[in-house]
Amino acid sequence: MRKIRNPFAGREGYNCFGCSPDNALGLQMHFIEDGDEIVSHWEPCEHFHGYENILHGGIQATLMDEIASWVVYVKVRRSGVTSKMNVRYLKPVFVDKGTITLRAGIHAMRRNLADILVKLYNSDNQLCAEAIVTYFTSSPEKTKESSFYPDHNEFFEENH
Repeated sequence: MRKIRNPFAGREGYNCFGCSPDNALGLQMHFIEDGDEIVSHWEPCEHFHGYENILHGGIQATLMDEIASWVVYVKVRRSGVTSKMNVRYLKPVFVDKGTITLRAGIHAMRRNLADILVKLYNSDNQLCAEAIVTYFTSSPEKTKESSFYPDHNEFFEENH
């Protein structure tokens, strides 16, 4: 397992709701590479609940979309944007029951489309939601030209 470093952090204008460590209102997600998957452990806050004590479905979808983007960055080694997302909510996720875990990996690649399978587990390791997130990925050349996409090694802690 390797801890993933957020190479965008500290960049002027960077304030991603999903992963910026400096966005006080955001999710502040962190990631780990675990074999073929990207993993995130995330502690729900009370202000992210929807009905009663249940983590809002839109927040769950955002968590799944965000980790899928990091699969594209780290595993596909490209930049990209979300094209579509199909979510299945299986069980409620309670905001006061501890850390949830998200696991994501490449499900399929078709030309410039990456299908990412994401699974969201509660603190008891029960599967609560899953999604297939489809990303339009930039070509390797376009990704390299992007001033926002760093060298692949910049994503890992041991390089810094």
